[in-house]
Amino acid sequence: MRRQLFDRTQVETFPLSERENRMAIERDKVEPGDSPGPLSPELEKAVGTVADRMVEARNRGASRMLAFGAHAIKNGLAPVLIKLVEDGWVTHLATNGAGIIHDWEIAFQGETSEDVRANVANGRFGNWQETGFFINLALLVGAYDGLGYGEAVGRMISEEHLGVPGRRELLEACAAVEDFPERAAAAADMLDTIKRFNLPEGEIAAPHPFKRYSAQAAAWRLETPFTGHPMFGHDIIYNHPLNHGAAVGRCALRDFLRFADGVSRLEGGVYLSVGSAVMSPMIFEKSLSMVRNTAHSTNRPVKRFLIAVVDLQSSSWDWSKGEPPQESPEYYLRFNKTFARMGGEHIYTAADNRTFLLALNQALASADSAAPS
Repeated sequence: MRRQLFDRTQVETFPLSERENRMAIERDKVEPGDSPGPLSPELEKAVGTVADRMVEARNRGASRMLAFGAHAIKNGLAPVLIKLVEDGWVTHLATNGAGIIHDWEIAFQGETSEDVRANVANGRFGNWQETGFFINLALLVGAYDGLGYGEAVGRMISEEHLGVPGRRELLEACAAVEDFPERAAAAADMLDTIKRFNLPEGEIAAPHPFKRYSAQAAAWRLETPFTGHPMFGHDIIYNHPLNHGAAVGRCALRDFLRFADGVSRLEGGVYLSVGSAVMSPMIFEKSLSMVRNTAHSTNRPVKRFLIAVVDLQSSSWDWSKGEPPQESPEYYLRFNKTFARMGGEHIYTAADNRTFLLALNQALASADSAAPS
């Protein structure tokens, strides 16, 4: 029986410049030197613990990974994230598909975050030409070039162009399918997209006048992993006809494996999960299981590490005593339940991501200034 699929080519897209946005980076940015405000005793203790452990982890060369939800970008925290990477405190950034998009929109136009209620009602939500075109094309080109999700977008922002391969080059790559099957498949995807959308070969300009606020671009510049972990159908780029599932999958898989590589270096390290209720715990548990599965051959046991989780929801359960009963709402706090099962040391702090990351950045800056030269 023939299965009916929605015809995405019929979706009308609109110029991004027509969209009203709730967040403007020049107005809403959070600078590393901004005051975090007063800290509760619990929050001050948590920040101190994380800072101390990050100092130890940096001294031993262990991973210091920061996974965050999209609201960290919408809250204007990219300058703080960039500072943490520039100063060598964070060795890996990870976010979901929405975090990738908000970071890109800020770099492209200095604004992000549309009115979902109003735009779903009028059929405009997510149907924005530039967001769908540039991010999807970056992933197609990135898949062909062997890049990950965050790398593909970060490179485009940083270099302000996309290099679309020529038809002859792509045909030659397709012909080499026996020797390079994945590259051949990515070449076929690229060739099909060029034909269907009549794309020009060569360089396509992609100006990003606000790229200094892009954490992805900074990570590309600093050669620091920035991995994107999307889920199919979760992000507005899937509305656009240029979206290609195979390209998304190739780039996202590379990023998952790069994330797992970061976890493999977590012995004595720190894993920060800030405002990510689902993505961060889910990719972490699979990665840690793979790492421990192969530890006998890699000689990389990962047993001693700190997982510091930050979210807004309060939690009164003492996770060091095990899991709450299933009839308790706390049992369904995935960002605590999953991490409490991972071994190592797990702490949870209920705090605004701006307050926590600003306080942590300043604590680490103080540790740097106090260190002997």
